[in-house]
This record gives sequence, structure tokens and C-alpha cells, in this order.
Amino acid sequence: MLVAFSMTTHPDIRLRHTRQLDAATRATIVELCTEAHQADFSRLFFHLPTDGLHFLAYRDDQIVSHVVVTTRWLQAESLPILRGAYVAALATLPAYQKRGYGGAILRELAGNITDYDIAYLEAEEVAFFLQRGWERWRGPCVKRAGDQLSPLPAAQNLLILRLPRTPQLDLDRTLTLESQAKRMW
Repeated sequence: MLVAFSMTTHPDIRLRHTRQLDAATRATIVELCTEAHQADFSRLFFHLPTDGLHFLAYRDDQIVSHVVVTTRWLQAESLPILRGAYVAALATLPAYQKRGYGGAILRELAGNITDYDIAYLEAEEVAFFLQRGWERWRGPCVKRAGDQLSPLPAAQNLLILRLPRTPQLDLDRTLTLESQAKRMW
């Protein structure tokens, strides 16, 4: 018989930069993300800068949920370039899903990235984020590499989170994402 668990206390969430994570913690994060998404995350740390900010939710001494924020740059049509908090690798171990860890880690994230202009991510489970204040970008998305612009048809599930420094945005306008080395965009 499976006993349901409901998280009644605030989880233990710790913040660490990528450079502060030892090999064992990195391996745990890779395993957690792989298990949660049923996808290969073995190269996760090859793509993260050393200043990536990880939010780790613990239950006792076990990491049960994770998300990382890295700096990327984007520009909403006719506005200055914005410093974006790109949110990636949100994962909760399957045995702990639907118990509030994902929501708790996102609340902690939102309260700790106020030095950014905006937060954004791509999501498969859009409803999960919409319920937590994220908004779908409805307009077209393009990537900029130098002076070249290319459409990003795969960015259909791009979501933003307005932060204290977010300017007034028209979510139906074009959003330009700066191309990143080693990344799709």
C-alpha cells in the first residue's frame, strides 16, 4: 500500500553555484534529472557556467528536487537588452513529485533572482508553471548570432516570469534570444 505524503513544512532548500558543487553532488543532480525526465542529463555540467545558481531541495540528507539558473540575454521588440535568468533542469525525484517540492523550489528561486530583469524557461508541463505566475510568450521567437537572426519554431512553450525589474512587455511581440555556445539557442 502506497502512503501519500504531504509536505507540511518548508523544505530545506540550499543555494550553490556550479563551482561549489563537488563531484558527488553533481552526480546526484545528474541522476535526479535523468530519473525525473527519463532523458540523458549526463552532459548537464558540460553546458553550465561556473556561476550557475543551483537550488537544491533536501528531504533529510537526500536531494529530492533541483533547478539551476544561468545568465542569458534577451530582447523584447523595441526594448533594451534584458539580463535574463534562464531556468533549466527543474526536476523532482518521481517518489517525491506532487508533494510541493517543485513549487517550493520555484518560490525560492523567484525570491533570489531579483537582480535579473526577467526569468524565462521552456517547459513541457506548461500548466504547472502557469499556476505559479509564469506567462506564455505568445509572439514569435528568434535567436541572434552576431548580426544574423533565425526563427526558433521550437520555442512554442517559452514562459516568462516577471521580476521587480521587468519592464512593461507585450507578450505578442517578437522576442530575440542571444545565441549561446554549446546550446541550441
